[in-house]
Amino acid sequence: MRKGEKVIIGILVALGLILMTQRAWQIATETEEDPGIPFYTTASTEVSNNAAALMRQLKCRECHTIWAVRDLTQKVPAPALDGIGSLRGEAWFYDYFSASDPQTILPSRLKAQYQMPSYAHLPEDDRKTLAAYMASLKVEDWYLEETRKAEFEKLTGKPYKPEEKAGEL
Repeated sequence: MRKGEKVIIGILVALGLILMTQRAWQIATETEEDPGIPFYTTASTEVSNNAAALMRQLKCRECHTIWAVRDLTQKVPAPALDGIGSLRGEAWFYDYFSASDPQTILPSRLKAQYQMPSYAHLPEDDRKTLAAYMASLKVEDWYLEETRKAEFEKLTGKPYKPEEKAGEL
């Protein structure tokens, strides 16, 4: 290697180090505040515990995620439940869980074996508990549009447009 080539390589290495140092300094001094986790529940401990037991019994996490936890062996594209209570109310959930065919309330594009089953056979108290818990799964206002987008795209398979609402399928 010639002397001129070594100088050029040295300049390029020095320039690369300067750019990497500058970027590291920018990252270290960023003042953007982390808004935190957007999902929360308003449910009481009793409702949360009872709903968790029902969800285990009904194997809801085989298809749905909640608090970003799901059964990783399943590949059913069901909507995440995080923040779902900001989109629908307790009465809607109760009607949905009580329906003999939930697809009449919320159509599914999934194959029949992956569609939401009916919980009309469950005791009324269990359906009320599930409805209360689902309605309690809220999302911070700053993340609501992302929740709408995620649900709409999972339910329809189409790209979300902000003027469309996930509940208006």
